Amino acid sequence: MAPQQRRAPSRRLAVVTAAAVAMTAALASGPGFAAGAGVARVAAPSPGPSPEPLPGPLPEPATAPTSGPTPESTPGPPTPTAAPAAEQSPAAPEAPQAPGADPVQSPAAAAPGGGAEPAPPAAPGTAFGAYLDYGPLGVARIAQLSAWLDGTELRVGHTYLPGDRWSNIEGRPGFLDAWANWRGEKADRMLVLNVPMLERNEAGVSDGEVRVLLRLGAAGAFDRHFRRLAERLVGLNAPDTVIVLGWEMNGTTYTHRCGPDPEAWKAYWNRIVTTMRAVPGQKFTFDFTPNRGLDAVAWTRCYPGDDTVDVIGMDSYDQPTGMPFDRQVKEPYGLQAHVDFARSHGKPISYPEWGLFRNGDNPEYMRSMLGWIGEHRPLYNTLTDYCPHGVWQCGQNPMASHVYRSLLSGRPEEPTTAPTTAPTPASTTAPTTAPTSAPATPLVAGSTSAPATPLVAGPTTAPATPLVAGSTPPQAPASMASQQNTGCPKLDLGDWVERWIGGKLCLPADRWSRGR
Repeated sequence: MAPQQRRAPSRRLAVVTAAAVAMTAALASGPGFAAGAGVARVAAPSPGPSPEPLPGPLPEPATAPTSGPTPESTPGPPTPTAAPAAEQSPAAPEAPQAPGADPVQSPAAAAPGGGAEPAPPAAPGTAFGAYLDYGPLGVARIAQLSAWLDGTELRVGHTYLPGDRWSNIEGRPGFLDAWANWRGEKADRMLVLNVPMLERNEAGVSDGEVRVLLRLGAAGAFDRHFRRLAERLVGLNAPDTVIVLGWEMNGTTYTHRCGPDPEAWKAYWNRIVTTMRAVPGQKFTFDFTPNRGLDAVAWTRCYPGDDTVDVIGMDSYDQPTGMPFDRQVKEPYGLQAHVDFARSHGKPISYPEWGLFRNGDNPEYMRSMLGWIGEHRPLYNTLTDYCPHGVWQCGQNPMASHVYRSLLSGRPEEPTTAPTTAPTPASTTAPTTAPTSAPATPLVAGSTSAPATPLVAGPTTAPATPLVAGSTPPQAPASMASQQNTGCPKLDLGDWVERWIGGKLCLPADRWSRGR
């Protein structure tokens, strides 16, 4: 994982006003507006060398172009995998289907009894966060990212269990403590934990061996490992953890992939869920999360059934090269198909992994994906914040970073309601140094064994909030209520956007008139 971190570039009122107007038009146009990019993603982060320090501030764009340079594919954090796939979208029947893929039923046909689609459960509110590092460093960076967003609270903490050996998949003592403690500090926080289904999860295991392992798992050979994990989570007072089990199973990156034997995979998933639910005190939520699009196998073939799935998620990155966002929505097994499939099964949706990728620094993708999230209100979403996907720890995406920060800064702490005025965020002072190492990842691709405990490359203390060299710490904005009579223009972003961000966006002249 290479988290090059930086602050958003300095802004002046004229630039911000122009950008805000363009942003308003984009958001008002809905999810199909952007001419974004494609459908795939970099592999999850593995412990690696420290990144090169950021050379200096990146120039601020005067306008937000519709596309950016395409970054080279680079190894990613500990969990992302090959290109995300998604279920076929009913809106794009003309799209070709890969040989051997099962046809996708329409949501109505997939619904129990073949009748009208059941309404999705009411969403209590969209919680968001970001993947920042898999260990304690990731916990520390949550507050730093919140400060960069002018006090907006991140209610989701996201991490991954190492998939190198069973002892780590069990949640080795000490590994999850910091995350469980963070979760327990506030009642409305959510801990999202990606859990591999097999050891040697990135070791390039053959399809034949995967098939054997899946069948062994379905027969109960690995029950004890998941029982131990459940007991540890309950013992850490994190019994309501969201378990993203066997993620991106429709691809080829992980040993826990579905393609070699979909029926054995589904039986094994059901066995794991049943085992973990049998542990006294558990309140786990199980999230079934494939890649977006048609990958090695149609992800609908891997769906294990409504009884053992609580949330239907999707990992969705801006790829492949040249694919605009509206095609990411309409492609077979894409974003719309995901929403329709979840609705037909009466399940909430989630986006455990999403971010930039093949289309480079793409502000239109960022606007459109945030708009899609705001419209469809998933249970939670977590941006993958390392290069090339991220916006805070990655300095190569300044335009998309500007969009993300502008839309999410200063949001109210309680996203379940839309207060008439936003609370005043606590004043924070950000350090002026940037991290010197990338967050490590719990998985070591290709390894057959792992150290006794996951290693974190670099410093043992959390890095300071990333700032561009020579910049001054951000100042917490005054509350919207206090700005009503101070010459603070409010922007009309549309009803659904204002509901999501908790009120109208206010751009006080005194805040933006000085460079940062």
